Amino acid sequence: MHKIINNDWQDVLQSEFDKPYYSQLHEFLKEEYSTQKIHPDMENIFQAYQWTSFSDTKVVILGQDPYHGENQAIGLSFSVAPECKLPPSLKNIYKELDNDLGYPPVEHGYLKSWADQGVLMLNTVLTVREHQPNSHRGHGWEQLTDATISKLSDRGHVIFVLWGNSAKEKISIIDENKNKIITSTHPSPFSAHRGFLGSKPFSKINELLVEYNMKTVNWKLPNKI
Repeated sequence: MHKIINNDWQDVLQSEFDKPYYSQLHEFLKEEYSTQKIHPDMENIFQAYQWTSFSDTKVVILGQDPYHGENQAIGLSFSVAPECKLPPSLKNIYKELDNDLGYPPVEHGYLKSWADQGVLMLNTVLTVREHQPNSHRGHGWEQLTDATISKLSDRGHVIFVLWGNSAKEKISIIDENKNKIITSTHPSPFSAHRGFLGSKPFSKINELLVEYNMKTVNWKLPNKI
């Protein structure tokens, strides 16, 4: 068995890796990585899973596809490499973090400290061509990430954070009797002022974790990486 993820996600998702769609996705990616500039780097495709195991996941923050600029994407939704300029959506996330909990924005966009605390920062599509957003949509990633959401939903006691319409489409595969859902508009500059800013998602997540008798997330990011 080819090991893709170095924790319990491997067993949880093995049945997906064995399906024909995943073989086709694998072939597509081999071709793309050898002929195009693809993000993130191949070894970081599954970084969200590597840093937040299935058993440790208590919060899911769902994004769409990776940042498509050079050296931005690291395999986590909304996060960028430490030396990268902050993308506009992340600036708004930091603005709301300050508004919600009083943590002033840091200068980097490296969100590993959240992932380390059980926040699975998952994109619905895990790869993209440089400067071509949504270019890897419809090639199989959605089946794998839907399976990820379903497995967590079946396990229960997960808080799903769905920002924007495409994330909200996943409500249909989440069991709301076993899990909690937080929604708002997307933090993008195009929509943040229509419901994301002022929504206080970080304190809401922690209130729900307390209801589940789980440890709250320390959302304060280190100033330096």
